[in-house]
Amino acid sequence: MTDPVSRQTAPLGQRPRLMQMQGIAKVFNGTVTALRNLNLTVNEGDFISLLGPSGCGKSTALRLIAGLMQPTQGRILWEGGQHAGDLGVVFQEPTLMPWATVARNVYLPFRLRGQSYASVRGEIEDTLGLVGLDKFAGAYPRDLSGGMKMRVSIARALVTKPRLILMDEPFAALDEITRQRLNDDLLALKARIGCTVIFVTHSVFESVFLSDRIVVMAARPGRVVEEIAIPAAYPRGMDFRTSADYAAHTHVVSDALLQAMGEHA
Repeated sequence: MTDPVSRQTAPLGQRPRLMQMQGIAKVFNGTVTALRNLNLTVNEGDFISLLGPSGCGKSTALRLIAGLMQPTQGRILWEGGQHAGDLGVVFQEPTLMPWATVARNVYLPFRLRGQSYASVRGEIEDTLGLVGLDKFAGAYPRDLSGGMKMRVSIARALVTKPRLILMDEPFAALDEITRQRLNDDLLALKARIGCTVIFVTHSVFESVFLSDRIVVMAARPGRVVEEIAIPAAYPRGMDFRTSADYAAHTHVVSDALLQAMGEHA
């Protein structure tokens, strides 16, 4: 297996392939076509944003990758025996257990695997340290801010050190300052653990800041209409956010999104 650092630093065209979606269609109730002929290649170390209007099937695509539902047509191919069990998922809402402490919420993936808390205490503490919540291990969700709750959710997705993390608009409900801070933290965490990220967002600005590839989707039915590479080097911070390069990329992506919103089946 390729080591985490080389997966992230290899040029886009030279990264080993992780997963492919080939000719994916998803029809609900026999009448509503959420996705049609969706094709997507994901390489190890990618940070891919799925960007598009409401109803274009971004979240449906994420659920298909996670194995939470099956496609009506097409197939998802995993390299090297990869399967949905080797991934973490972060939803728009933190979905924390209110009766459990922060540490016990992060323990959940291990609990589902039948592992004792004592045997994974070190991994839980390390991961809480990564997201800056090591001093809140004994706190309950009711004691946390919205941003802190999302950090717990991210820690829960990271704690098993998955190769792939799926994130469904995790920062959409947060204020702009908290959102930017968590964007910064997410890139730092990705660099630390060397994972692949597929990130659903409605925000052009967020997608440009985070991603090395942006997949623009059109609705009616959902499908990929354009892929845009963001070749800016990591790490990225305020210098990138305020740069002419960032502004130019946001213009290109905005134009692509406007065109996608005008697409019809």
